[in-house]
Amino acid sequence: MSLELEDQYDKIYRYCYFKVRNQATAEDLTQETFLRYFTQTSYVNKGKALAYLYVIARHLCTDHFRKLPVLPLNEEFIPLGEFPSSGEVSSSHTPIPSTSLPAADEFTRRETSLVVREAVASLPKEAQELLLLHYSNELGVGEIAAVLGISRFSVRRRLKAALKQLKELLREEDFL
Repeated sequence: MSLELEDQYDKIYRYCYFKVRNQATAEDLTQETFLRYFTQTSYVNKGKALAYLYVIARHLCTDHFRKLPVLPLNEEFIPLGEFPSSGEVSSSHTPIPSTSLPAADEFTRRETSLVVREAVASLPKEAQELLLLHYSNELGVGEIAAVLGISRFSVRRRLKAALKQLKELLREEDFL
């Protein structure tokens, strides 16, 4: 596995976890994504490895829900910065890293983080997915376009709209 693909493993896991909301299932889907990736080389040889990884993961997540007899009842949003990392034993969210900030600064940082998370959680799922791919998983506009099967223009437009919605929600909270 190349160094670039090793870096992508946690990002693919985070994407699968965003989609299925279950740690064990996300781990399985991530492993299956990489297994399928290594058995197919057509996209890899064309230089589209990253987009191909996300397309595989997206299809596997979709197939996972098709196989379920009943849709999952838990639609709780998992904030972008709180995905359990792959291989983590507990099912709790990843804690916010503590720093050497004074208690008042730490409280303000946590409060700010909570307000932003709640605002993101209130966005439509499509907007949450775009924000995850672009800001958390650091995919470029072209890569997101390839993953979602839409134009680069459409990705830019949807990202801009998602950020506008987020800013409006944060203004409502007197955050900005």
